[in-house]
Amino acid sequence: MTTHFITAEIDLQETPAELLKTIETELKKQGEPLRWAVTSVDVAQQKATVEAVVTTVKS
Repeated sequence: MTTHFITAEIDLQETPAELLKTIETELKKQGEPLRWAVTSVDVAQQKATVEAVVTTVKS
């Protein structure tokens, strides 16, 4: 198992529940999220920056 620090840019959603689902889906593309945080929001661009630590299984 390997851990990675990643940064993702997520489009803001209509509701917090939709935003949570979008973040989780995007992070799972990179591995299994251990922890994550929204570190900045650009209201003009309608983007949120998410930093996360994910794990992947070496094969």
